[in-house]
Parts: sequence; C-alpha cells; structure tokens
Amino acid sequence: MMKLVIGNKNYSSWSLRPWLLLQYFQLPFEEQLISLAAADMHAQMAPFCPNYKVPVLLDGSLTVWDSLAICEYINEQYLDSVAWPEDIGQRARARAVCAEMHAGFTQLRSCLPMNCRREPAALELSDGVKADVGRIIEIWQQCLSLNGNSSGEQAHFLFGRFSIADAMFMPVVSRFHSYQISVPADVRQYMEHMLNLPAYQLWLKAAQNESETIAGAEV
Repeated sequence: MMKLVIGNKNYSSWSLRPWLLLQYFQLPFEEQLISLAAADMHAQMAPFCPNYKVPVLLDGSLTVWDSLAICEYINEQYLDSVAWPEDIGQRARARAVCAEMHAGFTQLRSCLPMNCRREPAALELSDGVKADVGRIIEIWQQCLSLNGNSSGEQAHFLFGRFSIADAMFMPVVSRFHSYQISVPADVRQYMEHMLNLPAYQLWLKAAQNESETIAGAEV
C-alpha cells in the first residue's frame, strides 16, 4: 500500500494537495504525520526524502517527493490519467495554472499561511497580497467560464471534473475562507463546493483536532 508522509494537517498546505487527490479518488494509502515544528524533523525525514520536506509518497521501492510530482505519479500510475482534462488544450492550461500555483504567489503564502483552525476573519492586505489574490481570482474565473455548460451553469471544478488543478488550489481556497477574502459570486460558488467536498471535510476535521500550535503560522 502507498504511504504518504505529511506535515500537520492544520498548517501543511503542500501535504494537503496529494492527500486530497488520493482521498477524492478513494485510493488506499497509509499516512504518516511528522510535525513541522519537531526539533528533529530532519532526522525523522531522513529515511524518506533527500530534501527533508513533506509531502513524500512511498510506493514499494519508489520514493516521490514534491506535491505536484506526487500528483502526476498518482494520476499516471493509478488513475489512468483522469486527473487531467482529456482535451490537450485544456490539459496544457491546467498544467500551466498548476505550475503557476506551484512556483508563485509568494506574498500570499508568507502573509496568509494556511491555518484550518483559524476563526475566519479578515486582515488588512498588503499590495503584494492583493496582487496575488487578484491573479488567483482571474485564473479561477477564466477556468470556470471555459468549463461551464452550454446553459451557463457554473462549473463545479476548474476543468469540469475534479483534477490536479483543484487539488493544487485547495490550500488557497482554505486561505481565502480563513482570511475572508472578498471574491465574486462565481468564485464564491466554486469555493463553497470545494470546502464541502467530503475529502476536504475529512482533512479539516483532523486538522481541527490537532493541538500543536506553530506560532509563525498564527496570523
């Protein structure tokens, strides 16, 4: 059985991404949690990963680290590629927005850390965070408008069906909720659908039951 090594569910946005993909498609896996605040985290991670970071997927003799690489492996090995859009153009677009999420939005990441237990409340946003928020909303609106049906009904997911793109953006959905980011109606509908996914609700319940606090993520 696959094993996914993750960090604290309350804080580890990178761990959430492949965990959500596995859980959404109901693939069997074990999980091992290593505290992000553990003084000996490097020692605990050493048997699993060369860069000492979560998440890490162990599948037999194979070790895959980095959340996007893990999602790609799961999709190819276990999902017959259904976690990317079928259309080649849409698949390219999905990969592009995932890569942008993976590499960018540094102001959002640093100023609005994922904290699933946080009582939802707004903060004053810096110009850098506002720019990141604006670009994310733009991505979501473009994807949703392209993937709604002919009668104008809003798409539930960014590319029609649940994909790696939704998994990659799930921590941002969580952040937007926690920090009460103002969004247009179509984005709000998408966020509500994502927040109510049974897979995410399982993660959220576990996160809320964690007791460890990481001061730097309590904004």
